[in-house]
Amino acid sequence: MSILILIIFLFYTIPTMEKQRSIAVIDLKAFYSYVECVDRGLDPWKTPLVVADKERGKNTIVLSVSPYLKQRGVPSRLRINDLPKKYDYIYAVPRMERYIEKSAEVVKIMMEFVSEEDIHVYSIDEAFVDLTTYLNYYKKTPLQMVKMIIDTIKEKTGLQATGGIGDNFFLAKVALDIYAKHERNGIATLRKDDVPTKLWPITPLSKIWGIGARTEAHLNKLGIYNMEQLAHSNREFMRSEFGIIGEQLVDQANGIDESDIREEYVPKEKSLSQAQVLFKDFNKEDAKTIIREMCDDLSSRMRNENKICGVVSLYIGYSKNQGGFARQMSLLQETDDSETLFNALMEIYMTHVKDLPIRNIGINFAKLKNNDFSQLNIFEKPEKQIQRHDLQKTMDRLQDKYGKNILLRASALTENSTIIERHNQIGGHRK
Repeated sequence: MSILILIIFLFYTIPTMEKQRSIAVIDLKAFYSYVECVDRGLDPWKTPLVVADKERGKNTIVLSVSPYLKQRGVPSRLRINDLPKKYDYIYAVPRMERYIEKSAEVVKIMMEFVSEEDIHVYSIDEAFVDLTTYLNYYKKTPLQMVKMIIDTIKEKTGLQATGGIGDNFFLAKVALDIYAKHERNGIATLRKDDVPTKLWPITPLSKIWGIGARTEAHLNKLGIYNMEQLAHSNREFMRSEFGIIGEQLVDQANGIDESDIREEYVPKEKSLSQAQVLFKDFNKEDAKTIIREMCDDLSSRMRNENKICGVVSLYIGYSKNQGGFARQMSLLQETDDSETLFNALMEIYMTHVKDLPIRNIGINFAKLKNNDFSQLNIFEKPEKQIQRHDLQKTMDRLQDKYGKNILLRASALTENSTIIERHNQIGGHRK
């Protein structure tokens, strides 16, 4: 009888028992500068190296500084002009192709330990790994397994990584961002049981992954200054203030995050965008050249994906923190025609632009859908539209085959053009 009771007990309890998840996030320390030091045979902890292109001028943004400089209080993001004058800096021009190559090497190393489907690459220097089903196989604790991965990365690439471990994405990221830097081995753990002692006291709120300056300011106006206060906030009230994100903030403050690393995120509505920080201040007239070039590039990309768009957006940022604007316009009919899209962007631009120096430009094509058939504009001769569309498609094919710079507008040869240089870059930096 006792055996029967035991069997019944196990039958009803085992399926409901949930294995504690172990999510790790692994971050490559000072990634760009570390790569540059390793490639030069230099010790990143003894070398004052900065990753920045001096040829772009003193206002150029520094992408990364070596651990040697970070230990001495130099921030990882600043302009060349703001670097302390007391160090004899080694400048490394950004090499994005090299960084992508090294990042791929690291992901490949992770795949030696876990399946690809249990890795979520978050950025070029950071990835989440679900360790849950591998701990028994390796007969290791989460801490031991993360250390094993990090040590292998160091051995095979020379790069240094740090890690955060938690019951979910959010707790692992907080462990990495807040606590890993204080651990000798560079690995920190944050479990749900640790929430009251390790998560709730964190302040200011902008230290937390996903809470930016504007969200923090809004929360502060509501009298919320730390994670404990956020954890005890009313969910319905937070939803009324922030939308669905408000409920997510309350959940996270309580250590709850139901994200699944194996879930594929498919956006409900796709859009295409492009943005650039200009190498100098542009006046109102000269900036039109940049908008034209960006429109040509994004239109070509849209045609290559066989899409048409129904909404265009334009962002302009003025120099020296003088503000800017972001506006959008719905088109009368969806299109992939460069001229139509440029004219719409110009209508937004001329309506809202001020006579101030311009330093940032961004465009976006939204409400995309498949270009299943061509609908001609009734206000323009059909043969003219067909001729222009055929010309644009021919240009697309030539650029795809021979390179983006094989066929450009004459304006590409003017001093204000950035298109030739941008086509030789990855992520806004040299390849």
